[in-house]
Formats: sequence, C-alpha cells, structure tokens
Amino acid sequence: MFTGIIEELAKVENIVKEGSNYHFTFSCPFTQELKIDQSVAHNGCCLTVVEIDGNNYTLTAIDETLKKTNLGYLEVGDEVNVERCTQIGSRLDGHIVQGHVDTTAKCVEINDLDGSTEFVFEYEVDDVTVPKGSVTVNGVSLTVVRSENQLFSVHIIPFTIEHTNFKHLKPGSIVNLEFDIIGKYVKRLLQRDN
Repeated sequence: MFTGIIEELAKVENIVKEGSNYHFTFSCPFTQELKIDQSVAHNGCCLTVVEIDGNNYTLTAIDETLKKTNLGYLEVGDEVNVERCTQIGSRLDGHIVQGHVDTTAKCVEINDLDGSTEFVFEYEVDDVTVPKGSVTVNGVSLTVVRSENQLFSVHIIPFTIEHTNFKHLKPGSIVNLEFDIIGKYVKRLLQRDN
C-alpha cells in the first residue's frame, strides 16, 4: 500500500528488453536503503526490486504492466516519481493507493493559474472521478477539481511540480492513473445491482 506522497525522483539508467519483459535500472537517493523483493511505486506502478548494484537498482515490468502503464514510453535519462510502501503506524498523508495502475491518460491542457497550475487529463476507460475526490496521477495523490466524462483536472502547487515529474509534463504527455479504490468498489456494487 502507498499514500501517493512522492519521496524522490528516480532516473532511468538502463532499459533491457527480454522477451515481452522490460528490465528497468534506476538510480535514486534511497537506493542504499532498498532490499531485494521490496515493493516500490514508479509513476504509481508497484514494482519489485530484483537487483541492487551500488547506487542502481533493477525492476522487471511484464507485458501486462507495460500495456496498462506509461512505463513502456520511458527512455534512459527520464525521471519517474518513486515512493516506498507505507509503514504501519505512520501517518497516511495522501490517500489509500494500491500501486495498481488502472489506465493511462493524456495531458490535454496545462494552464497557469497565478499561484498554481491546472493540468487537464483525458482517458478512455469507464472509471469515474468526482469533484473533490482522490485520483493518483503518476503516483501523486491529488484532488480532482473538474470532473467530466473521461476528463478531469487537478490544480498543482509549485512545490509538487518542483519535486515530481509534473515539471516535465506537456500537452500530449502520457501519465498513469489509479482511480480511488472506494469509488471503484462503489461502481462495481452499483453495476451488480443493475
């Protein structure tokens, strides 16, 4: 489980394709604290550390992960948002995030709001957002501002932009989405009743 509060940015150091799998090697400030078999969210996608070598660590993304996320678009030198799993007994600053990406979305608009920045995203699945509800974008826990059919916006403070890969987003950028888990259960229950 994660909170959507990003700890660091990790840099892609190497990508090796093996069959339908991609092995991603990253470096980040907390590499020395990682352990083999530990779960770490990368742009909101929970992946398992399979190797540690000095300041670098490696994870494997299978075909299903690559189809549902933006990880297949990564190139050497790109930065991803990273968060280690939540520790029991610590504060839950963001919201309940599983690290199971539901789909990708396209950034369709970025607007300067003189103190914050509005990012507007468009997606193709039937999951829903609600105004003032939670959504995770590239692993970042955010509050939905505008919510329409397959489109929503969030407003980002300068601190979040500076400390996440939101600073690299532009119209056309592909991001990972994880919709609120409670909303997904409510939607499923309503579908079963119909």
